[in-house]
Amino acid sequence: MQRILLKLSGEALAGEKKTGFDEETVRMVALQVKKLIDDGIQVGIVIGGGNFWRGRSSENIDRTKADQIGMLATVMNCIYVSEIFRSVGMMTNILTPFECGSFTKLFSKDRANKYFAKNMVVFFAGGTGHPYFSTDTGVVLRAIEVDADVILLAKAIDGVYDDDPRTNPAAKKYDEVSIDEVIEKNLQVVDLTASIMARDNRMPMWVFALHEKDSIVNAIKGEFTGTKVIVP
Repeated sequence: MQRILLKLSGEALAGEKKTGFDEETVRMVALQVKKLIDDGIQVGIVIGGGNFWRGRSSENIDRTKADQIGMLATVMNCIYVSEIFRSVGMMTNILTPFECGSFTKLFSKDRANKYFAKNMVVFFAGGTGHPYFSTDTGVVLRAIEVDADVILLAKAIDGVYDDDPRTNPAAKKYDEVSIDEVIEKNLQVVDLTASIMARDNRMPMWVFALHEKDSIVNAIKGEFTGTKVIVP
């Protein structure tokens, strides 16, 4: 495996506080990613914005404006997390689909590939740059564009279940599940738009719990305990 795209939820990075950042959690992620970089694996990162903004729950804000605020939340997350990555000895760069002055660089596949070739961790912030598309769609889109081998979905839950294990103790966890079954049963690995895009472009996704010790490294090293979403 040469290139992966890691999706981190903003909520997971907030830890028990549920808002902002838990620096120890972010540093734990950084140290794991550094091991991958040191082993020659190229890593791209997409981060959600849920630790700062859940605008779609408000009836008083226009959906387009709410989504724009959410995009900016992901930019803030990437700036913060990239600095923690730098503090443990990695080089990073942040790409966005819209201009952010000197804060980021404008996304292009060629620019991303140039940074990967320099052993940089590449952060893809700002989603797709358009309202009505989630960071789920953004991570699948970027993974396809930069020819990633797999998307790693680091979540608060340890895999994909046939029901919500928080409310149904009898929920069954999948070791593997096809993307077709994910779509048919609405298993909510990622949203429907992202699922269909992953299916049509044969992009596999691995789902696992971020909080488990060395979960990111173990996923790549063959000690994976989550769920693999396979594509035909």
